[in-house]
Amino acid sequence: MDPFTIALLVIGAFAILGIPIGLSMIGGSIVYLYMRGQDMGLVAERLLNSMFTGYVILAVPLFILAAELMNIGSMTDRLLRFCNALVGRFRGGLAYVNIVQSIVFSGMSGSAFADAAGTGRIIANMMTRDGRYTRSFAAALTASAAVIGPIVPPSIPMVLYALVSNASIGFLFLAGILPGLLMGLMLMVVVFLTARHRSFPVEAPVPLRQLPGITFHAFPALMMPVVLLGGIYSGAMTPTEAAAVAAAYAFIISVVLYRSVSVAQVYSSLVRGARSSVAIGMLIAGALVFNYVVTAENIPQALRIFLEGYDLTPLQFLLMVNVALLLLGCLLEGTAIILIIVPVFIPTANALGIDLVHFGVIAVVNIMIGLITPPYGLLIFIMQSITRAPLRNIFIDLVPFIAALIFALAVITLFPDLVLWLPRQFGYQG
Repeated sequence: MDPFTIALLVIGAFAILGIPIGLSMIGGSIVYLYMRGQDMGLVAERLLNSMFTGYVILAVPLFILAAELMNIGSMTDRLLRFCNALVGRFRGGLAYVNIVQSIVFSGMSGSAFADAAGTGRIIANMMTRDGRYTRSFAAALTASAAVIGPIVPPSIPMVLYALVSNASIGFLFLAGILPGLLMGLMLMVVVFLTARHRSFPVEAPVPLRQLPGITFHAFPALMMPVVLLGGIYSGAMTPTEAAAVAAAYAFIISVVLYRSVSVAQVYSSLVRGARSSVAIGMLIAGALVFNYVVTAENIPQALRIFLEGYDLTPLQFLLMVNVALLLLGCLLEGTAIILIIVPVFIPTANALGIDLVHFGVIAVVNIMIGLITPPYGLLIFIMQSITRAPLRNIFIDLVPFIAALIFALAVITLFPDLVLWLPRQFGYQG
C-alpha cells in the first residue's frame, strides 16, 4: 500500500475516533512524510511559513468576533424590527422576515452559523410562538436562509477560498452579492407558494408613520456593510483591515451607542469567538500541511490530465464539480472542502479558462448548500437543537428549499456574467 493511501486511512481512522479533522490531517501527513523518508520538520516549516505570513487568515477570527459582538446586543432586535416593518405585512410575513434578516445580517457576519445561532434563533422562536408556524418549517426555513450568509459579503468561506486560489477577496465579495440576492428570491418564491397552501398567518402591519423611527434606530447597524464595502472598494482598507473595523464597529455600536451589552456578555463573546477561531485555525493548519502531501503526489495535475482526456467543456467541468461538491457537502465539513478538495480542481479550472472568481462563488454556494443536506448538515442540527422539531419533519420541509437553492446554483453556473457583472463595474478584468 502506498504512503498516500495509508495517510488517508490514518486521517479517516483518527476522524472516526473523534479526533478533530485538523489534527487528523496533521497526523496523516506526518505518517506520509515518515514513510517517504522526508524531514518531519517540514510540517512545522509549512505551518510557520503559511500561517504566520498569511495576512489574509487574520480576517477569519475578526469576522467571527464581529458576529459574536452583534449577537449579544440589541443590534439584532433592531434589525428584526426593521425587516418586519418592510415585509411582515404579507401572508407568511414572518417567513419573509426570516429571509430578509438573513440577507441583511449576512452583510455583517460572513458566517452561516452566526446567522442561524443569532438572529435565526430569535426569528425561529417568533415563528413558532403560539403555533403560528410548525417548528419543523421554522427550522427548515431558518437553516436555508442562513445559507445566504457566506454568499453576501463579507464571507469567511470566500476568505478561505482566496487563501487557496490567490483570487482577489474584494472581487469575490462583490461577486457574491447578486447570487446571494438570487438565492433569497428563490426562497421567497417557495414561501409564497407554501404560504397559500398552508394558510400561513398575516402579521399586523406596521403603520407607515412608525417606519422612519424604526429605520432610524436600525440605521447604525444597517450602515455596517456600507462601511465595510466602502472601505474595501475605495482602497482605504484591505479586507483584513475591514474585518478589524467590523469588529470595532460592532463593539462601538453595541456597547457605546446602544448601551445594551454588559461586561460579562462582552467577555463571553470574546471567549466564544476565540474558541471558534481556534477550531477554524487548527483546520486551516491541518489543511495546509495536508495540501503539501497532495501537491507532492501531483494529484491536482493528475486530475487535470485525467479530465483533459475526456475533452470536457468548461460547462461540463462545472457541472461535474457541482455534483461532486454537493455530494461531498453531505459528508464533510465545509471548511475542509474549501481547503482540501477545491484546490484540487483549481488547476483544471484554470486550464479550461474558467474565471476563478466565478469558480469561487460556485464552490462556496455548493458548500453552503451542503450545510442543509443530510446526513452531515450542521445547520440542520443547530436549528433542531433550537426548535426541538423532529429531524424527519425538518428534512421533509427542507426539500423545496434545497430545490430552490440548487436552481439558483444552476443559474449561477450557467450565467457567469450574472456573477461577474458587479466586479467588472469596479474594474475587474476577468
